[in-house]
Amino acid sequence: MTPRTSTTWTARLAACALAIALAGCASTDRAGGGPASATDDELLARVHAILADTPLIDGHNDIPWQYRQRAGNNLDGLDLAADLTQLDNPTHTDIPRLRAGGVGGQFWSVYIPIRRPGGTDGDARIVFEQIDLVHRMVERYHDTFEIAYTADDVERIHRAGKIASMMGMEGGHSIENSLGVLRMLYEAGARYMTLTHSLGLFWADSATDEPRADGLSAFGVEVVREMNRLGMLVDLSHVSSATMHDALDVAAAPVIFSHSSAFEVCRHPRNVPDDVLARLRDNGGVVMVTFFPWYVSEELRAWMEAERAERDRLGAAHPDPAERQVIEDGLAAWREAHTRPWPTLSQVADHIDHVRQVAGIDHIGIGSDYDGMPPGPVGLEDVSKYPMLFVELLRRGYSDDDLQKIAGRNVLRVMRQCERVAARLQQEREASSATLEQLDGAR
Repeated sequence: MTPRTSTTWTARLAACALAIALAGCASTDRAGGGPASATDDELLARVHAILADTPLIDGHNDIPWQYRQRAGNNLDGLDLAADLTQLDNPTHTDIPRLRAGGVGGQFWSVYIPIRRPGGTDGDARIVFEQIDLVHRMVERYHDTFEIAYTADDVERIHRAGKIASMMGMEGGHSIENSLGVLRMLYEAGARYMTLTHSLGLFWADSATDEPRADGLSAFGVEVVREMNRLGMLVDLSHVSSATMHDALDVAAAPVIFSHSSAFEVCRHPRNVPDDVLARLRDNGGVVMVTFFPWYVSEELRAWMEAERAERDRLGAAHPDPAERQVIEDGLAAWREAHTRPWPTLSQVADHIDHVRQVAGIDHIGIGSDYDGMPPGPVGLEDVSKYPMLFVELLRRGYSDDDLQKIAGRNVLRVMRQCERVAARLQQEREASSATLEQLDGAR
């Protein structure tokens, strides 16, 4: 999750969004076996039939944090039943667009920011407030949402025509180094935890911070073991590659990446390298491919690195605080000369292709990060657009069965396997009473 940017980009992208999306849908089959001559309407009809039978489960949506930022968690401040595209700062999510997008299950992120490495700044209280917000949101819109705790719940709720609502904690700072807090958050409804966010912890390293634990510390290993015992999904988005491997070494159940993509397609450290993708075949886990622009487009990632280098150069040349405007003017001139690229729906499909090639079709899901990112890729601007991605996959030769797996069957399999592992482990061992200080030493 990253704070939303100005809506200027939404306006600038809107003019070309439809043309590019339709161009993607009109492409010829690139994988062999796809219905290149099928019309858009025919392909969309196939997609909607698939999503009526199999719940489309998205791994990560940050609308709960939008409630906190925009309305202080007051449900009256953001009416999800309304058309929120009409806001001055539109959300990516509302109920009409969720319905248009065919969403059948959603992991709502109960995100809270991490303010310093290690966390523990009253984080548990805030994450409980965000969980409370999701429960209240589901209760208010009970005709649309219902809380799901198990895979069976997801399927039952989808058959009833509602959107199964689950919760995922984004960052292990949420538990404040306490396995007791972890257990109570599970009891409150949290069904996955991303081990880190943008900053590392004492017990787990982040992909975007300096290492402190060399992957997982002894306490980090115990966190994963206790999550397996509870039946809480271990989410490896945001963590370093060393943490990914350490978690896979110890995990007794499949892991997930709730919103990550393929490192070989876009070389951002938040993405999943091929050696980890290959291990998912044995672990049984799922990469829920994200739409977050920085992690989709290698061209955009390189542009941002170049912009950062230019900012550093200008800062070194003009160190006087009084010259700040000179730096900003210089950056504006650089941006004028170097147009910022923006990802497309087709590039998201490229990530799915790569995960399929390395890990296999059984290890792919969808994890958009809507309402936790800037405007989405062209053609995937909001939650109404999922069907267009599946149309593109049909054009590339994916079968209906493949799309059912990507939409939700793979994630449901992972959930069921985690539930079975938890039932076994709860018979084998009691809840852990270990502490960070006992396992890793005083902090």
